[in-house]
Amino acid sequence: MIIEFRCEREYARRWMARDTLLIDDRDVPVQIAWTATTEPRPAGLDALFELERLVLHKGQHSGANRLTIIPEPARASTATADVIVDFTGAARDPNSSAKLYLRPLFNGVAGENAALAAILAGDLPVIDIVNEVDGSTIDRGHPSGEIAAGLSGALETVMARTLTMVAAILSGRPRLLPDLARPAATIPRRGPVGYVTRGLAVSIAKEIYRLCCYAPHWHVGWRFNEGAGVWQTGDLSGPAWHVLPDPGHRFYADPFPITWQGRTFVFFEDLDHRVGKGIISTIEFGDTGPVGEVLPVLEEPWHLSYPFLIEDGGELWMIPESSIHGDVALYKCVRFPDKWERHTTLLSGLELADVTITQHNGLHYLFGAWRDGAGGYSDSLAIYYADHLHGPWLPHASNPVLIDRASTRPAGNFVTINDKLWRPVQNCSDGYGAALALAEVVELSPTTFRQIVRHSLRPGPVWPGRKLHTLNRCGRLEVIDGSHVQPKTRALASRFPSTVPSPRTSPSTAR
Repeated sequence: MIIEFRCEREYARRWMARDTLLIDDRDVPVQIAWTATTEPRPAGLDALFELERLVLHKGQHSGANRLTIIPEPARASTATADVIVDFTGAARDPNSSAKLYLRPLFNGVAGENAALAAILAGDLPVIDIVNEVDGSTIDRGHPSGEIAAGLSGALETVMARTLTMVAAILSGRPRLLPDLARPAATIPRRGPVGYVTRGLAVSIAKEIYRLCCYAPHWHVGWRFNEGAGVWQTGDLSGPAWHVLPDPGHRFYADPFPITWQGRTFVFFEDLDHRVGKGIISTIEFGDTGPVGEVLPVLEEPWHLSYPFLIEDGGELWMIPESSIHGDVALYKCVRFPDKWERHTTLLSGLELADVTITQHNGLHYLFGAWRDGAGGYSDSLAIYYADHLHGPWLPHASNPVLIDRASTRPAGNFVTINDKLWRPVQNCSDGYGAALALAEVVELSPTTFRQIVRHSLRPGPVWPGRKLHTLNRCGRLEVIDGSHVQPKTRALASRFPSTVPSPRTSPSTAR
């Protein structure tokens, strides 16, 4: 298969500097056909990208920066392409004999300027991949921008996820088109200079905030609920939520409760801000609330979070999120609750976050937020299935089955209500972990998947804070999490002893 990318020479970007495209773990050759410019970019765009490189990206180039060394024309279009991916805004080449002519659209419009217009209007665009041979839309997705710093970072994120979609199409896997609404119009709120200026100001403000506060600082909320809970009401109303106290320099997140051997514990991510690496800890719950102290139970050299728990074969198992290590590992509880041993590796060689498993129609299904090395961490859903928990796990026929920052990333255990399967999902439209959504899974098999988001939950008067991204229940115990402002009071006190009073802390909170 010969793949040809059509790109504008005058606006060559670093992401275009490629000879191959990774498709199903294979490097497939790509040739670049450099074309004339169809429409100019906003004045001074490259200078603004260079400013962002120096200030926002710590001197590192992004994929949106100008490609200064452009291949000679002799390298382009040296053979007739089987597949053309046209990134320009020009009309389709009528002389092309390609069997597949793919055109990325950004909020329905072709070309880099359309992607920039959407970003300047305040959001990343919905991406459609259209086959111009027959006019059909083959794939659709909405990328997440949690790591997109500035205008250049946002453009790089959009193009990275566009390549994810192109690779999925060219793999031959059937695509499942989600119902994603795109904005009716993309009218820029401000020009590139204003956008970059505001972005730099926000970045500086964030750095000042981080000097004074731990960010983000998550905390776990809990309540006892004898009646209908969040899944039944579709909101956070009901009994008051309580916050699990933390030492201040550590945050708690991703709570998973379980009753085992007659005792109830909540397991959660426990991250020390001073180290920046999470471990798994737990605390016991009695009839009136937490009992005893927080107990560390699992630590690895790499970051751990999201301690998904599952019972199988009379044993208790945990799958902590360890995407930074590039695998999905299964841990066995050898002494409840504080001793866990790595038992086996379920999947390896991939970034898969917040793994959550359910059983449906006789099969185990494993869901996770998948990333192919670029772009956001919360917009691509991969599913695997197996006859048994220990595998072997096989990929869903359409992986990634969904690219949508508002309904992809797992946010807790599946639940079954009135014979309907539901999953909580993170809604990252306004940033990572900003809100929750409750999605009904209406189709699930090794070849199909479809879900419908029925409810959206955000922080508010009932659960104050800035974020909300995990929901679980065990019996009458409901748990969620969120974030709030956590000043670095002791650090500030040490720097400004005459102006900042020392906080009252117990020995366990001293740093």
